Amino acid sequence: MFDNVCKFLAETFSSDFATWLLGESITLTELSPSELSLEPIRADALILLQSDEVVLHLEFQTQPKADIPFRMIDYRLRVYRRFKSKRMRQVVIYLQQTNSELVQQTTFTLEETSHRFEVIRLWEQPTNVFLEHPGLLPFAVLSQRNNRTATLQQVAQEISEITEQRIQNNIAASAFIVAGLVLDKEIIQQLLRRELMQESVTYQAILAEGRAEGLAEGRAEGRAQEVRRVAVNLLKEGMSAKIVARVTGLSVEKVQQLASEEAGNAEE
Repeated sequence: MFDNVCKFLAETFSSDFATWLLGESITLTELSPSELSLEPIRADALILLQSDEVVLHLEFQTQPKADIPFRMIDYRLRVYRRFKSKRMRQVVIYLQQTNSELVQQTTFTLEETSHRFEVIRLWEQPTNVFLEHPGLLPFAVLSQRNNRTATLQQVAQEISEITEQRIQNNIAASAFIVAGLVLDKEIIQQLLRRELMQESVTYQAILAEGRAEGLAEGRAEGRAQEVRRVAVNLLKEGMSAKIVARVTGLSVEKVQQLASEEAGNAEE
């Protein structure tokens, strides 16, 4: 669930992430892992964004994993093989505070080989960084401030000032989900308007993901219809087939098929 929200935010508000992590407001587009190798590649928690000059590799993690350093050098070499002239920024972003030493690791070392990457522990980051851009607002509650309720209050105020309704809805839903890592649901519901979340395509997609887990329990038809409905709504909101596929779990081909069917229905 958290992986999907982080991917949605990074891909939808890529210029906000570029400003934060690259120091320049540039538009980044998705780089599919399949473009880097013909071999299977793990894609969970992985976000690859690119411009003409740079590739931004993000890994969002709620829990530390011992294989992260190897993953970073693996992807670095894959990108170098495909784009030798592009520079690359690799950042592991830990969402939830922990005392594990794994979140301190910034180097992969094997005999004479050494590779460095960046690690950001959100609980050590200043809150103001995340209040400056809409796409970063959901992460503010995970920052270094001790009073997380007050921080979420401030986030709610910033969200209320977003003029575009669709963006406001999606940011509110994302903030609701991310805040669940550190605050009780009751507190979150008091601070974030429920109707904003219910109208959000992001919120609908996360609900559909949870309901889709019932597929294996013999309710395949009803759950599949729910996922299909959410996918159609996402397409109507103007999202690309790739993002819809990632959020709903459908294949890109299936999403494209749904788009064609909806276009045909609109013409009738």
